[in-house]
Amino acid sequence: MLDMNWIRENQELVRNTALWKRVDLALDELLEWDDKRRVLRRDTEQHRAERNTLTKEIEQLLRRGEHAAGERIKEQVRALNTLLGTLEADLAEAERRCGELQLLVPNPVSADTPIGKDDSENVELRRSGTLPEFGFAPRDHVELGELHGILDIPRGVKAGGPRSYVLKGAGLDLHLAVQRLALDVLTGRGFTAMDVPVIVRPEALERTGFFPGGRDQTYELNGENRWLAGTSEVSLVSLYSDETVELDEPMRLAGMSACFRREVGSAGRDVRGLYRVHQFSKIEQVVFCRNNPDESEQMLQEILANAEHILQLLELPYRIVAVCSGDMSLKTHKQYDVETWMPSRDAYGETHSASNLHDFQARRSNIRYRDEHGRLQYCHTLNNTAVATPRILIPLLENHQQEDGSICIPAALRKYMNGLERLEAPQV
Repeated sequence: MLDMNWIRENQELVRNTALWKRVDLALDELLEWDDKRRVLRRDTEQHRAERNTLTKEIEQLLRRGEHAAGERIKEQVRALNTLLGTLEADLAEAERRCGELQLLVPNPVSADTPIGKDDSENVELRRSGTLPEFGFAPRDHVELGELHGILDIPRGVKAGGPRSYVLKGAGLDLHLAVQRLALDVLTGRGFTAMDVPVIVRPEALERTGFFPGGRDQTYELNGENRWLAGTSEVSLVSLYSDETVELDEPMRLAGMSACFRREVGSAGRDVRGLYRVHQFSKIEQVVFCRNNPDESEQMLQEILANAEHILQLLELPYRIVAVCSGDMSLKTHKQYDVETWMPSRDAYGETHSASNLHDFQARRSNIRYRDEHGRLQYCHTLNNTAVATPRILIPLLENHQQEDGSICIPAALRKYMNGLERLEAPQV
């Protein structure tokens, strides 16, 4: 958690950050509980010290045979034990309340983060690629998927309920191909690929900043006290909790996993097709680096460039936006979204999200390294999508469709598709 002394010294910044991020933070209550905790700690330590002194005095009296005096002091010790029992219970409650409230203190945003209320106030930074110009009425990805027999949403809903789907044949091949491409790009750039747990302990979600605020978006395994992660970021960071890591060079990890999100609050939004589903697959970039803002900014640009390179290999037009404060999560210090052109939406749709968290996660997770002077420091953590599928299949199918219904396969994917250059349209 953010250091309590820092919170006290930066109350105005904390209040502004909570306002900018639309976080319901009871800062005054936190400060009051911290005051109580400080007093209770002081009183508890004083009375424990007094008890220890009296206990030693009793031992001396008994050795000298002064049993009556020893019994009188024993009565004082018993009274102190009763008082300490009350103080320790009050201190435990103050620690608990401070801990709960401190978890809700948001990470401050970077100086170049736009201040805005929601995603409508994100700021476009640049565009890449040329938007397709169709000389025909283009199909959306659902129509294309059904035409080629590679997507079956009705049967997916039959088995899994709303926002479920089935990929089959070449649809599954494409789903796997984009993941394989992303892994090859990342491992070629020094990332260690990892297959990590997606069933995680609640403390893993708390340490990475997804809890307590994101419980309504997360699936719980009833009776197990474990949860289904919405990103391998949770596991990748948690693998190193309570450890001291080597960071002579940044640690670059690429997590491959299934992901699960409840999508609470999205009823009626993006209900058609593959944009907003409950189960998907993702290759996630996670980086640990030294506690140096310049270094972590450099790493943010690196992981953003990795995502852009993959989109360029997929021959897809996209844009980069600076995410404003009101569209940020509690944990994020600075964020870019990558939005890829989706013809059926006649708009760019989010496909990647790159974030610099500074030491927010590392403090919660107790992940440290030794600096050049041998001192322990909390590291900085960053994350970004490399590719998330099936969402990426939306622009992949729609942008590469031809008038006859066939779909061109980008050259970079063909080696993962047994050399296939296009999905030929079925003859009617």
